[in-house]
Amino acid sequence: MKDYFAHKTSIVDDGAQIGKGTKIWHFSHISSGAKIGRDCIIGQNVFIAPNVVIGNNVKIQNNVSVYTGVVLEDDVFCGPSMVFTNVINPRSAIPRRDQYRKTIVGKGATIGANATVICGHTIGENAFLGAGTVVTKDVPAYGLILDVPGRLAGYMCECAEGRIKFKGSSGVCGACGKRYLKKKGEIRKYGR
Repeated sequence: MKDYFAHKTSIVDDGAQIGKGTKIWHFSHISSGAKIGRDCIIGQNVFIAPNVVIGNNVKIQNNVSVYTGVVLEDDVFCGPSMVFTNVINPRSAIPRRDQYRKTIVGKGATIGANATVICGHTIGENAFLGAGTVVTKDVPAYGLILDVPGRLAGYMCECAEGRIKFKGSSGVCGACGKRYLKKKGEIRKYGR
């Protein structure tokens, strides 16, 4: 007996690993070799390719394809119709399966609706990509990325309610009061 839910219109290939409490909705397809953690929500019309790794408590909204080479760590949110790629220079007539580039989306990151993530990059922990953003390079932890191409517009608290306001190396969220430290370009939460 399976300990996850899959809607009757979804397809889960033999060899896919799906964690307890995960829900897979209408017309979604989970390929053999995909690994999905516990308590995930896979929305309508989602495709998960072979060898994709998805952590626990990940939410993938409708109309998203997660291609081979993508790793989603725990607590990642993928907004409706956002796009992952896995080849830099695709051509229909030229197979490039040996050129897939790895994309890692760090714990707690949010990818807004209709955003595009060009393959081969790392999106840092708790980063926040605005709707429609196009990511063309690595994104730092807590980075707020906006526009096309994506640009660093500041830093977003893990509460996703406020930006982190820095004075020197110390920062605080204007919404929840969580405190952060910036050292050598890296941001870490500390205190409350």
